[in-house]
Amino acid sequence: MTKTRRLLHEEITFSLAKEREVNVLHQLDYHDKQTRFFSLLSSRRAWSAKQNDIKLRENLFRDLSRILLRISRIPLPRIGSFIIDSDGFLCLSNRPLSIEIENLENEKIPTDIPCCYTYSTVDSYVADMLRVHDSRLRHQPNAVNNLQDCAYQMSALAAMRATAVLFFRGDFRRGPFVFTLTDLHQSNIFVDENWHITCLVDLEWACSRPIEMVEPPYWLTDKGVDEITATEYNPLRRELMAILANEESKLPGCIGPVDADARMPRFPTGLFRIFSEHIQPLLSEHGSEEIGEVMPFYWVKDVGKFVANKVSDKKKYDQDLQLAFEDSQLDVPVGCSSLTAMKT
Repeated sequence: MTKTRRLLHEEITFSLAKEREVNVLHQLDYHDKQTRFFSLLSSRRAWSAKQNDIKLRENLFRDLSRILLRISRIPLPRIGSFIIDSDGFLCLSNRPLSIEIENLENEKIPTDIPCCYTYSTVDSYVADMLRVHDSRLRHQPNAVNNLQDCAYQMSALAAMRATAVLFFRGDFRRGPFVFTLTDLHQSNIFVDENWHITCLVDLEWACSRPIEMVEPPYWLTDKGVDEITATEYNPLRRELMAILANEESKLPGCIGPVDADARMPRFPTGLFRIFSEHIQPLLSEHGSEEIGEVMPFYWVKDVGKFVANKVSDKKKYDQDLQLAFEDSQLDVPVGCSSLTAMKT
C-alpha cells in the first residue's frame, strides 16, 4: 500500500515527490488550505478540451489582445509595482513582484530585491532576475539531481549572463515600460460559453516591465514553458499576434507588445531546458556536454566544493522527504481520497 500526502491541489506519493523540481517539503504545509475556490477554477478550465475550436479561440485571442493593448497604452517611468501609499496615492514605488519571486521567497530562498526597489533600465532588471536564478540554485535543497545536472544548470546560468544582451534592443534599454500581467495562466481567465473573457483573477502579480517582456502566453499548446516546440507553438502564436496587430491598428498611440521569438526566461526551473533547446542552438553548434565541461567554472569559485555541497543537499532533502511520508498518520492507497481512507 503506497502512502500519499496531501498537497494543495492533489495527493502525491513519495516517489513522485522526489522527482518534483519544487520543494515539496515546503508544500506539504499547505494541505489544509484547499478551498472550494480552487475546485471552481478547476471545473471551469476549458482550454484543453476546446482549444481547437477556431471560433472560440479567435474570441479568446481578440479579447485577450484588447486587454493587453489597453493596459499597455500608457508608458510608465520605471520597472516596478504599484502600491497605495500612506496618503492614499497610487505610486509606482514597489519592486516588480511576480508569483515566481513570491514562491521562491516562501521557500526561504533569498532574492535580494528589497520591497522598495524599482528599476530604470532593462539591463539592471535582467541582471537581478538572473541573480534570482543563481540564488535558487544555491539555496533550494533539491535544486539539483546529481553532479551532471548541477554542472548543466551552472553552465546555463553562466551562458545566460554572457548572452542576455543579445536578446534585448539597446534603444529599449530605458523604456518603454508598460503595465503587464505576469500570471496570465489559462486557469486565471474566466470566459463565457463563447469564450469571451468575463473576468481575470490573480491580478496582484501585475507590474510594470520592459515592453520586450510582454509576450504571448506560453500555454497556447497546453504545455509547460520548458516543453514548447516551435512547430506546435508558432502557428498559434502567429494567429494571436495577427489578431493583436489588427486590434492595435484601431488604437491611436498604443505601445503594443513586441513580437519576439526569444526573451529572458522568468520561470526558475524552466530556464535550463529553454536555454539548451531554444537559445544555445542559435549561438553554437556545440552540445550541452561540451559546454558543460567549461562554463561551470565561470559561474562560481571552487566549483568542486559547490557541486559536492549541492549533491549532499539533495541527498538530505530526499531523506527528509521520505521521513515526512513515513511519519504521516494517513496511510492512503493511491487513487483513494483521504476522506475515504478515514472512513474505512
